[in-house]
Amino acid sequence: MVLIKGGYLVDPGNKREGVFDILIADGKVIKIEKEINQDAERLINAQGKFILPGLIDMHCHLREPGREDEETLLSGSWAGIRGGFTTLCCMPNTQPPIDNQGVVEYIYNENRKIGLIDIFPIGAITKNREGKELTEIGELKRAGVVAISDDGNCVMDSEVMRRAMEYSKMFDLLVISHCEDINLSCGGLMNEGYISSILGLKGIPRQAETIMVARDLELARLTQARLHIAHVSTKEAVELIRQAKKEGIKVTSETCPHYFSLNEETILGYNTNCKVNPPLRTQEDIEAIKEGLRDGTIDVIATDHAPHTDFEKDTEFEQASFGIIGLETALGITLKELVETKIITLSQLVERMVLYPAKIVGMEKGTIDIGEPAEFIILDLHKSWKVEKEKIVSKSKNTPFLNWTLPGVIEYVFAKGKMVLGNTN
Repeated sequence: MVLIKGGYLVDPGNKREGVFDILIADGKVIKIEKEINQDAERLINAQGKFILPGLIDMHCHLREPGREDEETLLSGSWAGIRGGFTTLCCMPNTQPPIDNQGVVEYIYNENRKIGLIDIFPIGAITKNREGKELTEIGELKRAGVVAISDDGNCVMDSEVMRRAMEYSKMFDLLVISHCEDINLSCGGLMNEGYISSILGLKGIPRQAETIMVARDLELARLTQARLHIAHVSTKEAVELIRQAKKEGIKVTSETCPHYFSLNEETILGYNTNCKVNPPLRTQEDIEAIKEGLRDGTIDVIATDHAPHTDFEKDTEFEQASFGIIGLETALGITLKELVETKIITLSQLVERMVLYPAKIVGMEKGTIDIGEPAEFIILDLHKSWKVEKEKIVSKSKNTPFLNWTLPGVIEYVFAKGKMVLGNTN
C-alpha cells in the first residue's frame, strides 16, 4: 500500500478540489478522503503540494518506427514522464507511416513491452500521407487508432477530406486537421512579415492556416463530422473556430505552449530551435491565443513534440528541420505563461491538458477515481527548475526554452498503477 497524505487535489472531472489523502493498494486507488489513518508500506508526505491527474498529450511525434535516432517509444515515454504525461497520442508521420493495421499493432506491442505509460497511435487519413487515397479507416479503427490525421501534411484535396470526414462518422473517429495551404506556404521558413523581410527569409503568410481552417470548418458543417484543428497559431483561426462553435459545428481545437510564449522575434539571430510549423507568429496572435484558451475557444494544450537530432538543427536556417521537443517543458511553460498570469486557473489547466484531451479522443481517462489504476502526478509549485540540455531525457534536445527557469517540480508520477517517477528531481 501507498498512502499519500495532505496533498491539494485538483480533479475537475470529478468536481473535487481540496486537501485529501489518497490510499493505493495493488496499483489501484482505494480511498480518497480528507483523513486516512492506515498503515502503509510507503508514506508520501504531499503537504503543500498539488496532486493532478496524469497529463494527456493528444499530439506528439515519437518517430518509431523509422527514425529511432530522433526518438523511440521508450525515450518518448521517459520524456513524457519527466513532463508529467501518463498518456501520449502519437502522430502517424513515422517511416513507414501509421497507415495500416500492421504499424498500429507494432506500436501497441512494443509499448506493451515497455510498460511505462499508455501510448495510443493516431492513424493516417491517406495512404503514405500523400493526400490522395484514403486509408482503410475501418481497419485502422479496429486495430486501435484513436483518431486519424495526416499531420505534417495537409489534405489539400477537398473531396478527399470530405470523404475522410464522412468515413470518420461511420467509425466514430476524430479527424485531426493540419491546416496549411501548401501552395501559399511552399518554401516558407517563418511567419511572413517585417521580421522575415529584415532576415531575408521566405515567409509563410497567416492565410496558409486560416484558409484551410475555414475550408475544414465548412466540410465539418457539411458532413457533421467531429473535427479537431491542430496547433492553432493565428488570431484569425481562433476567431473562425469561436464562430463555428457558436454555429454548432462539431469542432475542437488545440494550441501548443510555444504559440503562447514565443513570437517571431525569437528567430532574430536565426535560431533554428525556433523554426516550427506552423511558424511562430506575432505578439497580437499570442494574445488572441491566450484569450482563446481563457474563454474556451481553444480546448486543448498539446505539445506537438517533434524531436530532431543536433545534425538536423545545427545547420543553416533554410536547411534546418521544422519542430521542437515539448514533453518535458509543456507543463512548466503553461504554468508560467497562463496560470501565474491568471489567464487560466490550475483547474482549467487540468481541463485543457487532461480532461478535454481524454473526452475529445474518447478515452476513459482524465480523473482520479476509486477502483481505477493510480494515474496522477504530485507537483511542487513552490519550486522551480532550469531547462538544461544535459538534463533533457528525450533523445533529441531541440528546444527554444534552454536556460528558461520554469515553475513546478514534478516529484512523483504514478502511471498504469505504478510509481514510475519518485522524488528524483
